[in-house]
Amino acid sequence: MIAAEDTVLVLLAAGKSARFGDVGSKLNEPFLTRPLGLHVAVALEAVPFKQRVAVTSPRCTIDYTPHGFTVIGNDDPVGDMASSVRLGVACAEALGAKAVLLALADMPRVTASHIYRLLDAADSADAVVASSDGVSPKPPALFARAHFDTLCALSGDQGARDLIRAGRHVVTNAAELIDVDTPEELEQLRELVHAPEALTLPGTRRHERPTV
Repeated sequence: MIAAEDTVLVLLAAGKSARFGDVGSKLNEPFLTRPLGLHVAVALEAVPFKQRVAVTSPRCTIDYTPHGFTVIGNDDPVGDMASSVRLGVACAEALGAKAVLLALADMPRVTASHIYRLLDAADSADAVVASSDGVSPKPPALFARAHFDTLCALSGDQGARDLIRAGRHVVTNAAELIDVDTPEELEQLRELVHAPEALTLPGTRRHERPTV
C-alpha cells in the first residue's frame, strides 16, 4: 500500500463546464446545501494526505483554502485541458510525494473509504490504481511517483486514460462514481438523493410538478 501521508491529493476543479450551459462553472451550482464542487473536498477532510492541492479556474468561485487546500490557478484550462494535471502533479513532485491522487470536483459522491481502498491496492512503486463502476475505469485514480514524468508530459486534451486502463481497478458502487456534466445529470442526482434543491429550485422537474 501507499500511505495517505505520502500522497498528495490533487482536486481538478478547472473544467470549462461546456455541456452545462452558460453558468460560469457548474461546480458553483448548489447540491445538498453546498456547492457541487465542494463535496469531494469535505468528504476527504479526514484523510491525512501529505498535502491537498486544488487546481481551479477563474470561473470557479469556491474557496478551498478553509478545507486545507493549496489553490493553484489555471487561467487557460480550455486551451490546454491537460495543464491542470501537469500543475497538480508538478506540485506533488516538488513536495516529495510518493504518489498523487487525482480526483474530479464534479464527482460529489466519492467517499473516504473508497480512497483508502485505492491506497491499499497500490502494491508497487510504479502502481496505477483507478476506480471502476464494474464497466470502465475512471477517476479518482492514484499514480505512484514513477509516473510523474509521464503525467507532466501530457498536453492538449490528452489525459491519463491509457495509464488508467493499464492499471489496477478497484470496483465500487456506480452511484459513488457519478460525475455531473449536464444540468439534467445534476437534476437526476438531486432526485436520487432527495436533495432539497429538487423541490425548491425553479426549473427542476419536481419543483414544476403540480400539487394534488
